[in-house]
Amino acid sequence: MRYSSGMATPETNTTQIAPGVEIPEAALSFTFSRSSGPGGQNVNKVNSRATLTVPVSALREALPPYAVHRLKVVAARYVTQEGLQISAGDSRSQAANRRACLERLREVIVESLRRPKARKKTKPSARARQRRLDAKKHRSKIKSLRKGKDL
Repeated sequence: MRYSSGMATPETNTTQIAPGVEIPEAALSFTFSRSSGPGGQNVNKVNSRATLTVPVSALREALPPYAVHRLKVVAARYVTQEGLQISAGDSRSQAANRRACLERLREVIVESLRRPKARKKTKPSARARQRRLDAKKHRSKIKSLRKGKDL
């Protein structure tokens, strides 16, 4: 399934980040700086690294309460005082890095919307417990035979 990553809806001036999650375009703030790493003259003179900042208040309005709480866990490395801050500098193109930031934001939001499956407590069956004890006795016998003792 393909989701739109940063498509603006014309009538409301919002950007659909994930299915059912729209954030106002005014809340998405991009800044650009010089990328690091190899690249020669291009790296030294072009501001291609994109940093996307989304305030937490905009996310609270767009996401259900359980997802906001889960977002703090899923996106802990992106959370700063200003809000969610995502950077991308892999490409030589500013537009490609901008798209990469929006894609990472989408991935984080989709993951926060996914509710983890509740763990059901289970016990090992009687047969499994017996097999475990038998294996322990067998191992003990093998080791005692190594020492030259009989059981």
